Amino acid sequence: MLTNQTPEYDASDNETNCCPRFKPDPWDDQDLHFDDKLFVRASTVSAFHMPLNMGSVFARTFAAIEAAHAAGSGFLVLSHDDSAWHAEHLFAVDKEVPGAEMVRLSGDFLTKVFEGPYKEAPTWAAAMEAYVDGKGKHLDTTYFFYTTCPKCARHYGKNYVVGVAKVSPPPA
Repeated sequence: MLTNQTPEYDASDNETNCCPRFKPDPWDDQDLHFDDKLFVRASTVSAFHMPLNMGSVFARTFAAIEAAHAAGSGFLVLSHDDSAWHAEHLFAVDKEVPGAEMVRLSGDFLTKVFEGPYKEAPTWAAAMEAYVDGKGKHLDTTYFFYTTCPKCARHYGKNYVVGVAKVSPPPA
């Protein structure tokens, strides 16, 4: 995969007028390489890892990205629980979004697609760690890309989640 590129996300197959149908094959078992890839950072409050204000935070963030015409072609939101009470979400953009907290990511990332309910996240995190170990890499951070909202996942009958692991060479 080219630097700062992500697999194709076909937004045209969208029966719900909310989230497009996710096609997992292009996202599974990929090596991604980011060099100062630009993201908008947002955060949510959680109760024991269950997000409490995700809908309003995502709606507000997407509105700011759309208003700035910064969405670009590579749809990706990386989510990471940094505690049982807080999560950060990184929205890939093609340019700065006024008033938003901007961050840049660099490094190598491995992907793996999972399917199932959100409660499986601890199992997916363990599977990501084993997957990264099997590739001979060191796991730095695990992010999850929740490809559809709960309502759309019910409509499509599948809840695909992409594990995205920031990796580095194993320690010497």
